[in-house]
Amino acid sequence: MEHFGQIIKEHWSLYVDLTAIIQQADAYLTTFPVQITDERALHSPGNAHDYYSNGDYWWPNPDTPDGLPYVRRDGESNPNNFHAHRILLRRMRSRVACLAAAFRITGEPHYASHAVRLLDAFFVNESTRMNPHLLYAQAVPGVCDGRGIGVIDTLHLIDVAAAVQILQRSPMSLADSLVLQNVSVWFADYLKWMNEHPQGVEERNEPNNHGVCWYVQAAAFARLTGQQPMLDWCREQYKTKLLVEQMAADGSFPRELSRTKPYAYSLFTLDNFVTLTHLLSTPNDNLWEFQLSDGRGIEKGINFLLPYIENKQTWPYGRDVEYDAQWPVAMSFLLLAGLAYDSDRLMALWHKLDQKPKEDELRRNMAIKQPLLWI
Repeated sequence: MEHFGQIIKEHWSLYVDLTAIIQQADAYLTTFPVQITDERALHSPGNAHDYYSNGDYWWPNPDTPDGLPYVRRDGESNPNNFHAHRILLRRMRSRVACLAAAFRITGEPHYASHAVRLLDAFFVNESTRMNPHLLYAQAVPGVCDGRGIGVIDTLHLIDVAAAVQILQRSPMSLADSLVLQNVSVWFADYLKWMNEHPQGVEERNEPNNHGVCWYVQAAAFARLTGQQPMLDWCREQYKTKLLVEQMAADGSFPRELSRTKPYAYSLFTLDNFVTLTHLLSTPNDNLWEFQLSDGRGIEKGINFLLPYIENKQTWPYGRDVEYDAQWPVAMSFLLLAGLAYDSDRLMALWHKLDQKPKEDELRRNMAIKQPLLWI
């Protein structure tokens, strides 16, 4: 068994820096839990357990004394909006995912135990847990208290769902096991809200990257909670709705190309389409090979963007209004698709590009923090 484990570790080391993961996990062992109640959103109509955020591209109205209602400037992020809950959620995600990855590498249970402690604080403990809904996400002052498109704020939780599945393999106390069971209940409750509440339904029906990200979350959370009918339905929607509505004949995503950040939004949408392909593919239904009758499929989407990732100077659709110079970076789709297609071309980009960008704007547009949880 030790020999087999070493072979697996050597295989993983071809793709990710195992030493860096363990070193970061060691640092996280001394950190206190992160919880949604650490920051109170003063303008939220909810309570301390309700997630709240403001829409990115909304700014005070220059034509009114109080700045209300806010006005939209597409692609221009307002740094003064309330982002504290987003930051807390992503901080918890990063720590849990790293600790779970370190456990997977080493088999050492103390990594798993601390991850469970962090999960308990964020999802289970009655005094600190986040409520399983996003009623007040991406609120716009003077316009609304929350919007359907706010569901995209929990995209980073797909790493947590993957981490929990890894942690479930750890020998642990009855108390820790019960925490993981309750975390799964939280995700089942949240998926139910996503799929039934009008705001969740609104996001599910968005014909752009928001709709794709809804299905990525639904598939990840359904996989964790064992909801096979939801996975089957998502797979059918992938074939009959998402590709049909969002991908052009050349493999591009026209709705993203029309935005003020056409390059970043195209990469973001492809990244999540690839994650969805990875989540939903089965031995009997391989979505990596699936094509519509006109040839549209995930491989065509990759082939459309690939030349512009290798040489961004050839991008013909205009510059992004923000952070144009910082893209591209090593997004997880390069690794997942590189492995699926055994593509040296994709793997070369995965190794060449920056896997740990420093800009917050780039990091928040990368749903998977720890690819080791996914391969």
